[in-house]
Amino acid sequence: MQGSVSGRHASPHRGSSVEFAEYRKYVPGDDLRRLDWRAFGRTDRYYVKEFEADTNLRCCVVLDTSGSMAYASKNQMSKIDYGRRIAASLAYLAAQQGDAVGLACVANKLVQNIPPRRSAAHLKVMLDTLEQTQPKGETQLPAILDELAETIRQRALIVVISDFFVDPALLKNCFEHLRFRKHDVAAFHLLDTQELEFTFQRPVRFNDMEGGTHLFVEPSEIADRYHRALQTYLIDMQRIVLESSVDYHRVTTSEAYEHPLMRFLIRRTQSRGVR
Repeated sequence: MQGSVSGRHASPHRGSSVEFAEYRKYVPGDDLRRLDWRAFGRTDRYYVKEFEADTNLRCCVVLDTSGSMAYASKNQMSKIDYGRRIAASLAYLAAQQGDAVGLACVANKLVQNIPPRRSAAHLKVMLDTLEQTQPKGETQLPAILDELAETIRQRALIVVISDFFVDPALLKNCFEHLRFRKHDVAAFHLLDTQELEFTFQRPVRFNDMEGGTHLFVEPSEIADRYHRALQTYLIDMQRIVLESSVDYHRVTTSEAYEHPLMRFLIRRTQSRGVR
């Protein structure tokens, strides 16, 4: 976490503060004012005191608003509505603890871009934008993530909420770009139950929600090939996020959205405790 405002996150910077962290040996160039003379008197060696400070977090929520996010099987929430709830919850939690939070809605371009700020009025703007945004258009997520990697200049937590209907190899490049720019990256991969199980029984016409093309098929004839392709895709996604050090959460929209949020927050709390 980086920032100049007092918050609830451990700072990556060491220096003068109220909470002692550790001693380390003096090296030429260290500030002489931080030398511990009592330690020198006991050991006849020079040691420097290091402290930890609390600081604020910068968070940017990236919500995929391409056409495929409108999909919802019977009696289930659409992926865009599910993503809205996760994005709004994260924005609210960040604002409550004094962190700066922003929002980027992306499809075939950067539809909305609200830079991170800290204020109740700013949170309301974000929530209104989430409510009004509609899923449409093709996805250009990798290109836009590359763009955000360059335009978000300060180190931040980037939370990407999407169904990731793109070539996993392209995602690998943009994830690595974000990590190269020192951003912390988390991803919520939203999938509908029907996309995972493919339990269609009768001949059905599938409509491309982004390209507009149609395909009429007999589900029983393509089910095996579909499941093989799906497993290959999911394995590739898992490999890519591991190689790119992305905090990855695969989510089925039939699950209450509080559960993946809880797993996300618990995992980050545990990883923060590991020094």
